[in-house]
Amino acid sequence: MDFSFVITSLLKIVGILVVILTMVSYAVYAERRVSAFIQDRLGPNRVGPAGLFQPIADMFKLLLKEDFTPRAANTFYYWLAPCLAVMPAIITIAVVPFGSTLFGVPMVIADVNVGILFVFAIASLGVYGIVIGGWASNSKYPFLGGIRSSAQMLSYELSLGLAVIPVFLLVGNLRLTSVVRYQIEHGWFIAPFVGDWTNPWKWLLTVPMIISFLVFMIAMFAETNRLPFDLPEAEQELAGGYNTEYSSMKFALYFLGEYAAMITGSAVLVTLFFGGWHFPGIPDGSRGWLFGLINIAVFFAKVSIMIFIFMWVRWTLPRFRYDQLMRLGWLFFFEIALVNIFIVAAILRFVPI
Repeated sequence: MDFSFVITSLLKIVGILVVILTMVSYAVYAERRVSAFIQDRLGPNRVGPAGLFQPIADMFKLLLKEDFTPRAANTFYYWLAPCLAVMPAIITIAVVPFGSTLFGVPMVIADVNVGILFVFAIASLGVYGIVIGGWASNSKYPFLGGIRSSAQMLSYELSLGLAVIPVFLLVGNLRLTSVVRYQIEHGWFIAPFVGDWTNPWKWLLTVPMIISFLVFMIAMFAETNRLPFDLPEAEQELAGGYNTEYSSMKFALYFLGEYAAMITGSAVLVTLFFGGWHFPGIPDGSRGWLFGLINIAVFFAKVSIMIFIFMWVRWTLPRFRYDQLMRLGWLFFFEIALVNIFIVAAILRFVPI
């Protein structure tokens, strides 16, 4: 066994876990500040300078709250559900390249050749945590939230999967590192002028790529239960939905799962459409460890911008009615994504690209 490979893999796993968990904590803080700015309020500003220690205070608050289990709940599944909600979001990040190389080590935990299939396969398991939690609580509002979530996930996973097919028609394989490498050599999919798209015919792909991006991003909003698709929680009508009967750290795990899924979804969006860790004029890590660190910083800066868009949309748009949500998924996004595949396939078949 190559122990150096094992050690570097463990270091990457620990490093990315620390970064993701820190981002989750401060994404909650950032969301509260963004919502306060949009609503002309102050937001958290008492605990530490500019309220920066608020996530630490929230962590202790959740740890010290009473851990209550309803008498009628199915105890085993009631305890299992929050773990099932948070694990897929963190596992999914394993195949996302978060940098080029650092000291000659590729900055991806598992560079598998079916990267995007792995993302969809693992991310789709997150719905089980919500559905089981809603059912195991043995309460009507959580149960309704779980049912809504299962229908919503099934509806928008189709659009999510179809939206990325044009990307892989161009790249030729499913490895996420290959997607980043293709964009470095030929231009970002969402911005073809960033890179070397010297072939003028490739500009025909700009509009289909923008359509793929928009469908994928909006479907990601639905997959992560973010407004305007937060029907499984819907505080005004379901009193919190699937997590109504949860408290203390089990509630915190659901919270952690939602924000971890948002961070992972943003990372996948950046990888597929915004060139991953690439930025024009900045070499990769093969030129030195400093450039490797800059590549990692560029990747997480792009992810932070996408997270801000998630937050901006949440505090700007109202929630859909459930019939509107289902109609949008089945009658619009599914058809748009499907037609977009045929358009890209026709361009690749009949145009010299």
